[in-house]
Amino acid sequence: MGELFEGILNHHLGFVVWSAVAFLLLLIMLKKLAWTPILDAITERERFIESALASAEKAKNEMARLTNENESLLKQARVERDLILKEAKELKDKIVAEARTSAQVEGAKMIEKAKHEIDAQKVTALNEVKNQVAELSIQIAEKILRKQFEDQQKQQALVSDLLKDVKLN
Repeated sequence: MGELFEGILNHHLGFVVWSAVAFLLLLIMLKKLAWTPILDAITERERFIESALASAEKAKNEMARLTNENESLLKQARVERDLILKEAKELKDKIVAEARTSAQVEGAKMIEKAKHEIDAQKVTALNEVKNQVAELSIQIAEKILRKQFEDQQKQQALVSDLLKDVKLN
């Protein structure tokens, strides 16, 4: 049985050696043909991912910077807008006040001018009325006197009445 075992062992030992040699050759070939390109691809992929992460971080930082800058610009724009609105309101109030004052002055001038014109027209009208009243009074008196003096008795009665009314001092 020893021989059989030795023969099988020798036979299997040769097979094991040849299998080991074939396996080593396969490993060498796989290393050169497959593992090196696979490892290179994995390394390249790692570099690409690291580069992408770095770019993403850089973009995130840039976005944060731009957001802060935009917020700052918005705050500045709001301050400038508020300042412009305040100045516009002040200018509007000033213009309205000046217009109101000017209108009051012009209105007062117009009222004063109208009063002077009314007074002048009033004086003119009163003078005309006085002249007409005086003229009418003279005409009436003239007619009355003519009528009174037509009759001699009426003349003497009028003189007597007038003398009665007149008192001597």
